Amino acid sequence: MSAITTILVIEADTARRQALKTILEFVDHAAVIALDCRQWRDVASTAGTLHAVLLGNCGSEKTRLEVFRALKEWSPQLPVLLLVDSADKSNIAPELVAGTLSRVDVPLKYGQLTYALQQAQIYRDSREPSSTKRPLEVFRSLVGNSRSIRAVRKLIEQVAESDATVLILGESGTGKEVVARNIHYQSTRRDKPFVPVNCGAIPADLLESELFGHEKGAFTGAISARQGRFELAEAGTLFLDEIGDMSLPMQVKLLRVLQERTFERVGSNKSINANLRIIAATHIKLEEAIRAGRFREDLYYRLNVFPIDMPPLRERVEDIPLLVNELILRIEHEKRGSVRLTPAAVLALCQYPWSGNVRELANLIERLAILYPYGVVEVADLPEKFRVQEGAHSAASVHEAAPAPVPAPATLDTPRLPRSGIDLKEHMQTLEATLIQQALEESSGVVAHAANLLKMRRTTLVEKMRKLGLSRAEAPPGF
Repeated sequence: MSAITTILVIEADTARRQALKTILEFVDHAAVIALDCRQWRDVASTAGTLHAVLLGNCGSEKTRLEVFRALKEWSPQLPVLLLVDSADKSNIAPELVAGTLSRVDVPLKYGQLTYALQQAQIYRDSREPSSTKRPLEVFRSLVGNSRSIRAVRKLIEQVAESDATVLILGESGTGKEVVARNIHYQSTRRDKPFVPVNCGAIPADLLESELFGHEKGAFTGAISARQGRFELAEAGTLFLDEIGDMSLPMQVKLLRVLQERTFERVGSNKSINANLRIIAATHIKLEEAIRAGRFREDLYYRLNVFPIDMPPLRERVEDIPLLVNELILRIEHEKRGSVRLTPAAVLALCQYPWSGNVRELANLIERLAILYPYGVVEVADLPEKFRVQEGAHSAASVHEAAPAPVPAPATLDTPRLPRSGIDLKEHMQTLEATLIQQALEESSGVVAHAANLLKMRRTTLVEKMRKLGLSRAEAPPGF
């Protein structure tokens, strides 16, 4: 984010114009003043790049509506913030209420004004041409710098070029299909189809036809011949998701295809060669399913040629800040709005157990983008279950009779230590660097403001930045 942004102020009241100019300059913005509401183009055309408009009193509501329409015609993507007299909100034209990004009450409140300006900046950033942003690879990238996710990326690189069958294991929502797509797109089959099928979502009596296809008249309702997923994935990759939910009779038929690399459509005796790669995934512990008689052991060993375990999100919390940024970028790329989270809000998310893993995090970010469009989300704005501080307070209240405060015991809301252990120093440095970088971005590179967000002294933050090798945008003089 740039340190200085230019705001066009359209306001008929002279005293209010001057007050706005003073406040905008105080918060490191350049104010361009239109002395005549109808002649705003004269100053706008010489001001360079405008980042937002503060539209206030124009003498009458009719004139203000005309000015608003002219602004949107002149620059449809320019965010307009509406100045509203708190003593009289009844005469605002509905078109202004619907068309402006945010409203700012007059007399001005510092917090409301700065929040509205932040919304405008996020709105602009989300509408930048894609050529000015980092390219988005349809969320194929496995985001994160944790040791476990780096190990997964290494395994993908090692197996991608071969045709070995891959079995991806992990809890629901950890990104097993993302891994499967990465394998496909890094393989020699990348130009051929990637065909996913959820074995648990298709009834057992229909799964055979869905996978292998059928001939006309093979069963009631088969009014024409139909290709199955195996044929659709010819020369490409077939992704069998939730393979652990497949019925035992169907497991036998799949085992035969894996062994012989041929299959027949339902209602046909003509063999079709299966030239494709199989990637399977499941959230079920297959060894336990074998012992319980729900999964064939021979099929398990056919599938388990190259296993990849996806770690749950609670075991790689250092990746959460990066995932949050990536998920926001995806929402912006799809033109579904945008949102930003303060460092404190991100830290709160790092302390949540994430039973739904990355899918749960993605749902939360989408919900926040709807609730706070182009806004900045604080800890207090998060749904209650994510506010771990409040949970700690309620846990401590159980010990009211104790003579002194007792720390709350570890619960599911505390970060979990991975079974394989963790490099604590590396983990803390990564988390610290990510939060500092976010604070610098939110404060437009002004170190003093970033230090306030992080509740530390400016000199301490400068020293940490030096040790971590972090850079910042050039700050204004005196900071």
